[in-house]
Amino acid sequence: MNITLDQAEKMIAAAKVKAVALNTKMNITVVDAGANMVAFARMDGAWLGSADISLKKAKTARFFDMNTGIIGSLSQPGGALFNIEHSNGGLITFPGGVPVQNAAGEIIGAIGVSGSTVENDHAVAAAGALAV
Repeated sequence: MNITLDQAEKMIAAAKVKAVALNTKMNITVVDAGANMVAFARMDGAWLGSADISLKKAKTARFFDMNTGIIGSLSQPGGALFNIEHSNGGLITFPGGVPVQNAAGEIIGAIGVSGSTVENDHAVAAAGALAV
């Protein structure tokens, strides 16, 4: 099962609400279960370079079905996944990517957010993921 466009748009809307509440501007990407982009939004004034980062965060979360911050902690020097960010055409291994599950607990895609601190990025992504 995949995220539908309707679900992706609801996720982006919820993420934007959270970003506004945090007084930040974000790039928000939603991918389906195959890590293909379903929807994208760049809030007015959000950094151009963060668009690619948001996509890579979403893909990373889906490729490994875990929050990107968890992958980051495992990919530190000496860690089990050290240098994993060089695989799959480039991954992002800091917070802001969150896998998305349906009501049955199946992973149906992911959301990636970039444009602020990693704490804000994660909070905005988590808010978007909860909209499904």
